Amino acid sequence: MTVQTPVPFSAFKGPEQVAFHRTELSVILSLYGRMVAAGEWRDYGISSLKDVAIFSVFRRTAEHPLYRIEKRPKLRGRQGQYAVIGMDGQILKRGSDLRTVLRVLERKLIRAID
Repeated sequence: MTVQTPVPFSAFKGPEQVAFHRTELSVILSLYGRMVAAGEWRDYGISSLKDVAIFSVFRRTAEHPLYRIEKRPKLRGRQGQYAVIGMDGQILKRGSDLRTVLRVLERKLIRAID
């Protein structure tokens, strides 16, 4: 009979995924709630992939996303790990602070009152 030592749980690592932290999600969902109240956005989706976490914003469910908020930790030292990307794929804002990156979307909330 052979005796084997138990393998620690940390040795069983699944595929690494990038995800939004709770504090990051609270900042994003705060903006999302204000935009829903203004009637601009109606749905969202979250994807956690190997290299990137994506928060997609939709006007209607069956459309392409209006905006994508991406987190790419590998770009932390270069351009910043957060980016807001428009419907056409153009990067609207990129940086290392999520609140400053999301300001580009908050400007769309400010309108003149007639």
